[in-house]
Amino acid sequence: MKYFFLSEGWTIGRVWEFGGLWNEAAWRRKPEIQQTNLCIIENSEKLWLYRVEDEVIMVEVKRIDSDSSKPEARSIGQVVLKRLIDADQAIEMLGKSEAFFKAET
Repeated sequence: MKYFFLSEGWTIGRVWEFGGLWNEAAWRRKPEIQQTNLCIIENSEKLWLYRVEDEVIMVEVKRIDSDSSKPEARSIGQVVLKRLIDADQAIEMLGKSEAFFKAET
């Protein structure tokens, strides 16, 4: 498994595997991407930990709030995460964060 942190207010867009963009017809399924119940606080911002299957190599993320009147919405519309982390790196980031919590499920 691979992991990444995603700020609240962002969502997942396109997904890439080794052959290019994830092809649901070829794979016969969507990629396995799951938000965990772990969150860290960095610079007063909540970052949720996501888990993805090993076949995923890149993930595009974009703002949920597309209100173009907000300066931050105009400055960053989408980002491609090219460096997903492993479990040890995720644990290290949880340990070094300002704060973290586990959401009740």
